Formats: sequence, C-alpha cells, structure tokens
Amino acid sequence: MIISRTPLRISFAGGGSDLPSYYLKHGGAVLSTTIDKYIYIAVHRYFSSNQSLLKYSKTELVNNNDEIQHPLFRECMKLVNVTGLDISSMADVPAGTGLGSSSAFAVSLLNVLHAYKHEAVSAEYLASTACDIEINRLGDPIGKQDQYAAAYGGLNFIRFNYEGSVSVEKVVMDPAVKAQLERNLILLYTGTKHSASAILREQGKEMQRLDKQQVMHKMVDMAYELKNVLEHNQIDDFGRILNEGWLLKRSLANSISNPLIDTLYNCGIDAGALGGKLLGAGGAGFVLFYCPEEKQAAFREKMSAYTEMPFKFENYGSKIIYMN
Repeated sequence: MIISRTPLRISFAGGGSDLPSYYLKHGGAVLSTTIDKYIYIAVHRYFSSNQSLLKYSKTELVNNNDEIQHPLFRECMKLVNVTGLDISSMADVPAGTGLGSSSAFAVSLLNVLHAYKHEAVSAEYLASTACDIEINRLGDPIGKQDQYAAAYGGLNFIRFNYEGSVSVEKVVMDPAVKAQLERNLILLYTGTKHSASAILREQGKEMQRLDKQQVMHKMVDMAYELKNVLEHNQIDDFGRILNEGWLLKRSLANSISNPLIDTLYNCGIDAGALGGKLLGAGGAGFVLFYCPEEKQAAFREKMSAYTEMPFKFENYGSKIIYMN
C-alpha cells in the first residue's frame, strides 16, 4: 500500500494570468498558498494483474488502461505505464469548489504511481507533467497555477513566462506576521459547485479583447504589489488588495459572479471584512474574506447562514505519506 497526499490551494492575486491566451503574450504572475485540505490517493496491487480497480465517486473495473473512463486516471496510468492496480481516491473538500482539486488530483496520482514503480520524481516534474496531461492531452481550457501550487506547496509567487516555462519563488515572511495573516482569513462555502472549464473557455475568448487584457495587466500588477507587501511584513493592505482584485476579476467574464455570490460578498464586507474574493474560476465554491481578528466575532454572527471551513497554511507540496 502506498498513499500520496497533495494539498489544495488558495489563490490571492493574479488568477487568470496563467491561461496561455494571456501569458504567452504578456507573461503572468500569481500569488497563492496551499492549505491543510488534501487529496489522498492510495494504491495497492490488485488481485488480478490483468485488471485495475479504480474507486472515486464511481467504481471502474477495467481490463486495460484504454478502457478507463475517468480521464485523469486513464492518461496518468498510460503515461506511467502501470496496470493491475487497486486505486482509491479521497478528498477533504468536494471538487468544483475553487480550490484546485482537479490539478491536485493529477499531481497526487502521478506521485503515487511513480512511487509504486520505486521512482522518485521532483516537484517540477509533477507540476509540468500534470499541466501536459490536463492542458495538452485532455484539452482542458485551464491554466498552470494549480498544478504548480499543489506540487511545490507553501506560500509562493509563481511566474508564467512568455515561452511557456514557469518559475516558483517562495514568499518569505516573519513567522508571527504570517500567523496573523492566517488568522485574519476566513473561508465561507457558497453551497454550490461549478465546472471551471466553461467559465475559463469564456474568459479565454474574452482575453482577445484589449480592454480585458488591460484588466488582467492590473491584476498581475496587484500580484506583484501583494508580494512586496507580504515580504515587508505589512498585511494592513491585504484586504484592500483582495477587494480590488475581486472587482477586476468579476469584470473579465459574465459567468464569474452571480447574484448569490454578490450577496454573500457584500454581506461579508458589511459584517466587517476588509476585502475578499471568490476562489477558483468563478460561479460557485468558496469565498475568502480578510477580516481582522477583533471584528471576527461580529462577522461570524452576521454570516452564520454560511458554512465556514477552518484552515491553516500548508508549507509542503505533494508527498508520499505512507509506503508499505
């Protein structure tokens, strides 16, 4: 039995600049952190070496990898060239909620399959290979930030370069200030899930417009501004930057926000939060708020109709946590 554990992520600024329709022309940048919510994948040798048993929201028993219906299982197992496995996946948070679970799943699966073959692989390999599978092999209209966040882990400034390469830089903060930042962040669940692909397809098309490109330029600039703020251990402007970034993001495509999300967000600001944003591509999932500790009791009382998910920052990326 081998088990991999891969963290989910929260993106603070620059989301959308990791789409090829933008970064191949202008270069992009995202500031994000992983959190203590995970994808787990367990692998065991199956009874029959000629079949594989896959257990996720469905169960598949297949005779070869080409029969696999789940696209990530199929492509990862074909790439690593493994068969005869019993594989189970588990998650702390439902898919489609804006925390990068699909890419974390791809990274976690690649990690555990290589471990099964007694192969050690780097974070760069896991991230770039997951990108290749999701974007090139499967044609998903997604970006690269989730794969790199999941593979590397921690609080990172991730650059997406013109020629397609990606660089990951750790954001170094005073531990006490970073702990305060963590305490000032609150995640609320909208109660709904989404398909990121449809929203990202619309956003990719909109990115051909000059006015939308100008909006994204500002969002990338805010990622650099937020990096500078955090590295100087000044978190007072964090809420303002989140708020300004969210107002810019929701203008990129009509499907990013909706009346339910707008109501939740406005209620959170009225309840004492200094800023926030919807996580992920948009449309549903989790809303992140920055709320100073002294205002959180009143905030939670006023926002009690929504489900809060407590979390902490995670400093590590995908790892093998059990090997027998």
